[in-house]
Amino acid sequence: MFKSGYVTIIGRPNVGKSTLLNKLMGEKLVIVSNKPQTTRNNIHTILTSKDYQIIFVDTPGLHKPKHKLGEIMVKSAKDTLKNVDLILFLTNPDDEIGKGDAMILEELRGIDKKVFLVLNKIDENTQERVAQTLAKYSSFFDFDEIVPISALKGKNVDTLLKLITDNLPEGPMYYPEEMVADVQERFIITEMIREKALRNLSEEVPHGIAVEIVTFKEQEDNRINIEVNMLCEKESHKGIIIGKNGAMLLKIKKQSKADIERLLGKKVNLNIWVKVRKEWRDNPALLKDLGYDFKK
Repeated sequence: MFKSGYVTIIGRPNVGKSTLLNKLMGEKLVIVSNKPQTTRNNIHTILTSKDYQIIFVDTPGLHKPKHKLGEIMVKSAKDTLKNVDLILFLTNPDDEIGKGDAMILEELRGIDKKVFLVLNKIDENTQERVAQTLAKYSSFFDFDEIVPISALKGKNVDTLLKLITDNLPEGPMYYPEEMVADVQERFIITEMIREKALRNLSEEVPHGIAVEIVTFKEQEDNRINIEVNMLCEKESHKGIIIGKNGAMLLKIKKQSKADIERLLGKKVNLNIWVKVRKEWRDNPALLKDLGYDFKK
């Protein structure tokens, strides 16, 4: 009996959703950063074996939106809940159930889907704190399964994967077995570059950044020439991104180039141009051009 289905990982920003997905997949398919709201799009990643196919939907974290891009991200996360077979609610050990987690769980009460509590980062907390957190959440919401894990170290991730497959319905293979993501290489490249910006830049800049590919062309010497625009919202941000004597932009470019060459298996010429687009996160036309589905 072949099983298949859609599984979403949902939780507050920065609880480790992308790290867990990458660990389950065994590949780096979604960007990981220590800053919240890293994921902007619903990314389908596909895990296939001879017995099952799991389509993981990595959604933007639920948060209070401050601009149209934020509204898109939250709507995307909520819509996903209605169209999956299983929901993984991911959180971290804490002394109390915070407002953000309580809001998400209240949202889940009205959805007729199986919900797993996945408690991440247990390796960073005492057993007592983990146990207390599990007890608090269990009394707050009726979870179908409870799995404490460390996504970073892989602890209990295999147990979680077996519980997921056990709870999936019988179904077809929705995607070819060799396919691991429903996004194009170009999208993954823009996300890789954005990840390097997230990791290297100061707190106020990264979420005002978008990356768009202008040129993607294979040359006669088998190198790939890639030119991208990195959009930011303020002239002051442009200066921070470029850095003194271009040092910051060079660092972002060098780190991005290494990841892109591993992805493509070829040498890459990468050029990044920093451009100011004021308030682009509140511009529906530009958001659509950048691949964000804006609907009034």
